[in-house]
Amino acid sequence: MEVYKFYLCDKTKNRCDHVGVLPERRMNPERISDESIINWGKKYFGKDMKNEDIFFIESFLEDSEKGFFLPFSDQGSKMIQ
Repeated sequence: MEVYKFYLCDKTKNRCDHVGVLPERRMNPERISDESIINWGKKYFGKDMKNEDIFFIESFLEDSEKGFFLPFSDQGSKMIQ
C-alpha cells in the first residue's frame, strides 16, 4: 500500500517530528501532486502550517504494517541539520 509519512519541522527546537501516515487512495494518478499531498497533510496535521514547515516521504507498507493511520506522539523525531 502506498502511503505518505508526514513530518513537521520545529526550527525553535531544531528538529522534525513524525506526526502521522496517510494512505494514498486516489485512483486517478493525474490528481496526485506534491501540492495536493502537502495540502492533505496540512488538513490533518496542521492547518496553520507554512508549506516549508511540513514535508512528506512517500513509502510503501507491507501487509503486516497496515492498520492504524493516526498521528502518534513524539516518536521518530529527527534533527534538522
